[in-house]
Amino acid sequence: MLTPRITQIIESARPAGWVLEPMAKEILLERHLTVPKGVLTDSVDTAARFLAGCNGPVVLKAVSPQILHKTEHQAVVTHVQDPETLSSHMTRLLSLKGCDQVLVEEMVSGIEVLVGAKNDLQFGPVVVLGLGGTSVEIYNDTAIRLAPVTPADVASMVNALKARPVLEGYRGKPGVNMAALTRMVVDFSRLIMDLEPFFESIDLNPVICDADRCVAADARIILMPEKAPSA
Repeated sequence: MLTPRITQIIESARPAGWVLEPMAKEILLERHLTVPKGVLTDSVDTAARFLAGCNGPVVLKAVSPQILHKTEHQAVVTHVQDPETLSSHMTRLLSLKGCDQVLVEEMVSGIEVLVGAKNDLQFGPVVVLGLGGTSVEIYNDTAIRLAPVTPADVASMVNALKARPVLEGYRGKPGVNMAALTRMVVDFSRLIMDLEPFFESIDLNPVICDADRCVAADARIILMPEKAPSA
């Protein structure tokens, strides 16, 4: 069941046709999925205070209803570590079309995983799992199951991936926390069942996983087109 806040976010996003990243992450938080610590602001001072409280670098992302694909507009800046660099990039991002706030988040490191969903016209919501980042486009290595999924389904999806050794730990490199990944995919599948009347596709890409946790570093929710009123 959707909370009143999730319903409010979806309804407010209908005119644009998609949910802005901060609001998409608020939906995830409402359902207890992990997202990076962050602050949404138009203030350089507020962003600088957040940076000072982090143990490492931060990521800056322009938030604009006119910028769906951020990389195409140079609307994401990573590895920001000092106030001067932060101030410069904040100023530039706030000058982008439609941007009046910037999402400032802690940088998270680990293995990039894709957790996504499609709302199939015949089968309904399906869950997609694979390597994340640009790897998903290069290798096309994903597994798909009907939602909702069980922990056994998630294990089956991981086993179906050519990249399974990367997730489990390869050549001495640590793998991901499988319990955390399983919990995220199961909880995500329950969320998309509740969102079935509203969404067309959802991408959590990347979800950053390490030996301790899985964090949705990016989130995009594309809504179903609104039906025209009957004549």
